Amino acid sequence: MQKAMKIAIVDDEQDMRQSISQWLALSGFDTETFASAEEALKVLGPDYPGIVISDIKMPGMDGMAFLRKIMGQDSTLPVIMITGHGDVPMAVEAMRLGAFDFLEKPFNPDKMSALAKKAANARRLTMDNRQLRRELSDGGQIMKKLIGTSPVMERLREDILDLGQADGHVLIDGETGTGKTLVAHALHAVGARAGKKFVLVSCTALGEDALAKRLFGPMLPEDSQLPAVEEARNGTLVLEDIEALPDVLQARLLSVINEQGTPAETRIVAISNLQEQGRTCEDVLRPDLFYRLAALRITVPPLRQRGEDILTLFTRLSEQFSEEYGCDTPQVSAQEAAQLLQAPWPGNVRQLINVAERAVLQSRRGSGTIASLLMSDHEEMQPVMTTEGKPLKEYVEAFERMLIDNTMRRHKGSISNVMEELCLPRRTLNEKMAKYGLQRADYL
Repeated sequence: MQKAMKIAIVDDEQDMRQSISQWLALSGFDTETFASAEEALKVLGPDYPGIVISDIKMPGMDGMAFLRKIMGQDSTLPVIMITGHGDVPMAVEAMRLGAFDFLEKPFNPDKMSALAKKAANARRLTMDNRQLRRELSDGGQIMKKLIGTSPVMERLREDILDLGQADGHVLIDGETGTGKTLVAHALHAVGARAGKKFVLVSCTALGEDALAKRLFGPMLPEDSQLPAVEEARNGTLVLEDIEALPDVLQARLLSVINEQGTPAETRIVAISNLQEQGRTCEDVLRPDLFYRLAALRITVPPLRQRGEDILTLFTRLSEQFSEEYGCDTPQVSAQEAAQLLQAPWPGNVRQLINVAERAVLQSRRGSGTIASLLMSDHEEMQPVMTTEGKPLKEYVEAFERMLIDNTMRRHKGSISNVMEELCLPRRTLNEKMAKYGLQRADYL
């Protein structure tokens, strides 16, 4: 379940503090109260996991000075100001300084709760985005997101580490849903530009004129953004769907690349999502641009080539969705494991995410099978299975590894509990864990 959002209530009047706190606690918030702005500032910081409700008129540091102090520390922290009758002009000034909103006394408690929820949602989004940026700037964290022990994933991680340290432009290609944008983030995070700007532009999200302006400018005085080629200076500029870049903009991009010289001032990572049968990115880009962008190249493997990584990913995703929906993680049978391994996964990891979420929802309702989720979305509705057979031994070993992995995770590395549940002697369990590369320390 989602953790209750904190609310810091700052008011010199004890009765007012307590009444606001009690009402918001009943509305599901985690409240804490402060009798003065000075006392609250000892707790509030740039990453305060909540919002603030503050009176304007207080002895010592008043609400306006308090607001200025908070905005100086974290301009995204929502602050709701409480003002008395006749102080509306002051409240308007508070809004200009960055307050989220204001309430005029006497206020309706329901209106206060609704406003607090709105501010809390804004704060939650800000905190989630900050956490994502931290993860994407941490090479170690983002590499952990590239889950899998299959040879193709081992090779992908090695390529990312090697090319991340290089300074040339990179072309990333692969089927839709394989995680190409995640690979672009990883390239940036493990290289020398990790602390610099990472700017992502989709070549299909804007019309030609708007795309030209976003990439190269000129920007109007009222525009808050720099052109992408300026914004990403000394960092990384990622161009998604590079094959959709119009010819005239291909020429302008080539000019920018040629002007930079070597080493490149701004690294360009181009992502190709071309799905037309028999055509490649080389066919649709002008040759001089293609060879500049493809100086270094990474092809992200399709899910169907990743073997038992499919089961590992499905397990992790099922656990995440089960936690989100507040239910038990569905157990996968040997037959279902084989079906997951046999499916061709035309939508790759994106499709697997969808199947895992639906499997959790089905399990919560107590109905449905994984086989039914693996039916094609096309009109013929044939079961989505590959024609490529595998030796029975491979299916058995993949299921066995998944079963031991899941049981170890559920028992948090307790060998005795795993032995009891799987009816295995210690020596056999140890041998199988060594065989499948499972380490007890990873589950503690």
